[in-house]
Amino acid sequence: MATLADVRIARFTRDDDISYGLVEGGPGEERLHVVAGDPLYAPLRPTGAVVGLDEVRLLAPVIPRSKVVGIGRNYRDHAAEMGNDVPTKPLMFLVPNTAVVGPDDPVVLPDFSEDVHYEGELAVVIGRICKDVPRERAAEVVYGYTCANDVTARDAQKGDGQWARAKGFDSSCPLGPWITTELDVDDLALRTRLDGRTVQDGRTSDMVFDVPDLVAAVSAAFTLLPGDVILTGTPAGVGPVTAGQRVEVDIEGIGVLSNPVVQR
Repeated sequence: MATLADVRIARFTRDDDISYGLVEGGPGEERLHVVAGDPLYAPLRPTGAVVGLDEVRLLAPVIPRSKVVGIGRNYRDHAAEMGNDVPTKPLMFLVPNTAVVGPDDPVVLPDFSEDVHYEGELAVVIGRICKDVPRERAAEVVYGYTCANDVTARDAQKGDGQWARAKGFDSSCPLGPWITTELDVDDLALRTRLDGRTVQDGRTSDMVFDVPDLVAAVSAAFTLLPGDVILTGTPAGVGPVTAGQRVEVDIEGIGVLSNPVVQR
């Protein structure tokens, strides 16, 4: 069974029960070793049960108890493609936890927008309550990492000025497929595919502000709670999605988050 030194933790449902499991096996051969307890709040206890991915429905690996904090324009190439300057400090916005959905859950296009874009991102999951974390101690408060799609209603983003509606509508924040707890995220490949075609191809080393920078900056503004999520920004290549399409966010060392797009 996978150990806590190299664990991938999935949250799933089977027979209407929500459980957690340690993921073992390579792509296409994953199995879940079912555990008891909430990994953010209690020690994990093996139950002895093992199930295949085809026997369960994966859920968002975490539903933030408090908040998702997004970071805007954190890749120079994305800032340039949008005609914006690179921020001199992390540009933050809040996303409600009601925006979070899991793998294979539909992204529902909102009626108020005619220009919705995908944005593949690395997401940081906070593991303990913290405030004013120094950069050099950021790793102490990070529980792990997952994939995110910061779906954005671009016309609302431009028209509203504030980004709450544009980036916080229901189903706008897919997370998954699971949390990887031990991962060097300094230089990971991050790719987004639209209907199988690669549309974003970046590396986390291209971030303007790296993960320790972001944890320090975000925790200086907000008290962070276990399960809170920081979205670290998206590389160039964002673009529109329409009903019937599927978006995949593929991050090296984590896995693939895949979601269909539907019309309300």
